[in-house]
Amino acid sequence: MDDNAVSVQGLSHSYGKTRAVDNISFDIKSGQIFSFLGPNGAGKTTTINLLITLLPIQEGKVVIAGYDVAKEKNEVRKAIGVVFQDQRLDRDLTVWETLDFHGRLYEISKKDRTPRIEELLCLVELDDKRNEYTKNLSGGMKRRLEIARGLLVKPKVLFLDEPTIGLDTQTRKRIWSYIKRVNKEEGVTVLLTTHYMDEADQNSDNICIIDKGKIIANGTPEALKKSLLQDRIQLHTGDDQKSSQLIKKTLGIKEISSSPDGLILRLEGNSSPINEIVDTLRNAGIPIVGITLAKPTLDDVFIQYTGRGLNVGIQESNGHM
Repeated sequence: MDDNAVSVQGLSHSYGKTRAVDNISFDIKSGQIFSFLGPNGAGKTTTINLLITLLPIQEGKVVIAGYDVAKEKNEVRKAIGVVFQDQRLDRDLTVWETLDFHGRLYEISKKDRTPRIEELLCLVELDDKRNEYTKNLSGGMKRRLEIARGLLVKPKVLFLDEPTIGLDTQTRKRIWSYIKRVNKEEGVTVLLTTHYMDEADQNSDNICIIDKGKIIANGTPEALKKSLLQDRIQLHTGDDQKSSQLIKKTLGIKEISSSPDGLILRLEGNSSPINEIVDTLRNAGIPIVGITLAKPTLDDVFIQYTGRGLNVGIQESNGHM
């Protein structure tokens, strides 16, 4: 029996002569939290829109919860929940009315709908806001309501597009507690996009990176970080500029950059020349304020594969991509 909740094989999509998604393939096992990452304009949004039936399949095959997206759209739509990045709530409905209306659209009987709404209001901690109009909710409350709405149909797969963007740290943590709870307790498979690398690193079972329409990396967070074989040294001295020049000249470490906390030295392979750095600086009379060795981060992985970082809070510049 196939244990994949999502299977994408040879998927491509073009807008005129522009190839937005170029022959990509990946699988998501049932019950996984899967992060789909990429720079702005990389093809993330187009891919998600293909998976959730908002765009027609031009080339390739997508199967979600056992249903062929091209041939069984209605079945797919009943098997998924979607939370879009842009808020899509009716300002003039209350919290309860929002969920009740959504349940009616999906023809969920009142007998099943009412207890499910009660359950979800408790999950996202909006029980005391049930009679509040959505226009009066804070940004965090609106996002929590949208997650509840996405879960109303008891989806097999939940799609989350930037679920925590623009939210404060405490609210981000609360959102993630809801996501992880339904993932664990209801077995919901989660596919999400995010610009927060720490979230992807800490919460994902698997991470897929797309750039220029192609999959360029796919694996567990740990496997992707280990693939770099590149440690970093954080160094702060009495004269960072002079230290940088000296280390480059004496030890041949070429990748040195500045940060608010001092210098960042990127090392090739598994070398760890901390002793040599300390001796070199001491012999030159340069005081060392602090020096630490750090393993590669997911940010390092992303930069290595794409050549650029993620810009938090910036939406994809092209509506298609």
